[in-house]
Amino acid sequence: MVRLDQVSVTLGGHRVVDNVSADLGGGVIGLIGPNGAGKSTLIRAIAGLIAHQGRITIEGAGAAATPRERARRIAYLPQGQTIHWPLTVERLVALGRLPHLAPFARPGAADMAAIEAALDRTDLAMLRDRPINQLSGGERARALLARALAVAAPLLLADEPLAALDPSHQIEVMGLLRGEAERGATVIAVLHDLTIAARWCDRLLILNHGRLVADGAPTAVLSAERIAAVYGVTAHIGQSGGAPVVVPLTRVAVAPAGARETPRG
Repeated sequence: MVRLDQVSVTLGGHRVVDNVSADLGGGVIGLIGPNGAGKSTLIRAIAGLIAHQGRITIEGAGAAATPRERARRIAYLPQGQTIHWPLTVERLVALGRLPHLAPFARPGAADMAAIEAALDRTDLAMLRDRPINQLSGGERARALLARALAVAAPLLLADEPLAALDPSHQIEVMGLLRGEAERGATVIAVLHDLTIAARWCDRLLILNHGRLVADGAPTAVLSAERIAAVYGVTAHIGQSGGAPVVVPLTRVAVAPAGARETPRG
């Protein structure tokens, strides 16, 4: 689905993403790493929103695709969105169908079906007529996710989709992302909670100082040694239901930005 070939991003003269290469396809893929590691920047580069060096191909096509073509095959859920207009939930979700519509065209049967499916999957059908600015933080986050689901794109990019959500809604959102993957989409999500990432993702990519330092199954890449080297914390790693449970304990010294770790699974 997505191929990254020596992808780098420079912002303000600083190399934020540094020579990342990976083949990403199928399932739920978690991008993890400390703050400032380059996770959100890499997501934005994949979405075609910022300039990059190297090559990114999606479904075999490069960045030469038109914005409308990219919008049809990439659903993007950015972090920290602010909604300035009192749209209803249904109108907000309907915006996800814009890439499929001709200018000034009204949604057709297929568009309405996609909107209804997104509302149902996010448990928002009963709130369809509620203005978005009257929702709770968790409801608003689910509405924004529903807009991304309505695109029905083969690639879903979610940048910190669990921010401001309580544990119950975090599990609900991860279940929705898992459902998209089971329907055949590739889901790439920026996550901070290591236990949630380990339990819900098929594969984890760890970024540190813009570099890819680990890529593989959660049980393979989440070691106490790597967590200490990347996050600067000691951690207890247990097991529950066959998936890791990661509990950060104390802070430790970390290697400087110039120190390189060879990517490993």
